Amino acid sequence: MLIKVDVFGLTMDPVSNSPIVILKTLEGDEALPIWIGVLEATAIASVLEGVSFSRPMTHDLLKHTIEMLGARVEKVVVCDLRENTYYAIIYLKDDEKTYEIDARPSDAIALALRVDAPIFVDEKVFEKTKEAVQQEKEKGEEEKKWEEILEKLSPEDFTKYKM
Repeated sequence: MLIKVDVFGLTMDPVSNSPIVILKTLEGDEALPIWIGVLEATAIASVLEGVSFSRPMTHDLLKHTIEMLGARVEKVVVCDLRENTYYAIIYLKDDEKTYEIDARPSDAIALALRVDAPIFVDEKVFEKTKEAVQQEKEKGEEEKKWEEILEKLSPEDFTKYKM
C-alpha cells in the first residue's frame, strides 16, 4: 500500500554532516529520514524556500522537457530500501501510456516539488526502515559489550592463551 507524504523539511546529520530530507505521513506521525547529497538538498530547499535561479537547474530542465513532450508527472514513489539505499520511481503519463522511471528519491522529490506531484512511500519502506534502525541499535549494543570486555582486559590476559 502506498502512503502519501509531504516534505516536512531538511536537516543536517550532526555525525556525517550530510543533508537529510524528512518525509512525513499526512495522517499519523510516521517520518522517513533519507540521507541525500548537498546538490539535491539545494534543489529541494530552493523549491521549499521559493528561490529561483536565473538559469534552469537540472530538475527544472527535466520538468520543462517532460512538459514539452506533452507528459506530466503523475506521482513519485519511494518504493524500496535495500542495503541502506532508498529507491524511487517517477511515474510519467502522456495521452497514451504511463512510464515508470527509476530514480534516486532525492531527484524524484525535487522534481515532484517542482511540478506539484504527490509523493508516496510504499509501506514496506517504513517497515524496512524500522528494521534497519533496530539492527543498528542492536549492533551498537553489541559493540558496546565488546568495548566493555576489551576495556576490562589486562596485559596478563593476553598471555593466557598460547598460539
